[in-house]
Amino acid sequence: MLGTSGSSSLRLLLCFSSLEGKLETLRRLAQASAVSEKRILVVDDDPSLIRLIGEALRSRFHCEVDATPNPEYGFELALKKRYRVFVFDFSMPMIDGAMLFTLIGKVYNHVNPPIVVPPLILISGRGDEARAQELMKEAGVRGFLPKPFAMNRLMEKISEVAPDLAAASRE
Repeated sequence: MLGTSGSSSLRLLLCFSSLEGKLETLRRLAQASAVSEKRILVVDDDPSLIRLIGEALRSRFHCEVDATPNPEYGFELALKKRYRVFVFDFSMPMIDGAMLFTLIGKVYNHVNPPIVVPPLILISGRGDEARAQELMKEAGVRGFLPKPFAMNRLMEKISEVAPDLAAASRE
């Protein structure tokens, strides 16, 4: 299982287990286009960093960016909207980005038809390089950037995992 965390993991698991009321929304998402046109979800516990990332992504890719410091809200957003890429902080105090990604994937895979889980880019500043490299072997985890990082490195990673976003921004 990807990642570990505390009581917020339990809250997310409870949210995951009480999805009956949201299944219709998920079914509609599954029936929509296979991939969101141009939307990225950013979850990081540093509000100033998510603001900076959001502005850079909007400017570079001309896309919609949903950004939140709260993993639980990020989970809710992932259930309501389709995304092309996820950018999650690996080490957050409430729940780590890998666990959040796993929970979203479980929900996406349990609707009929299953929803394609977007690629994940993990970012972190807590010396998690070894663990992140291990996670890179997991399906869907497509990149890791240690903090601090140059914003152009994030743009390059997103262009690698979602070349259609990069191509659309050049049009």
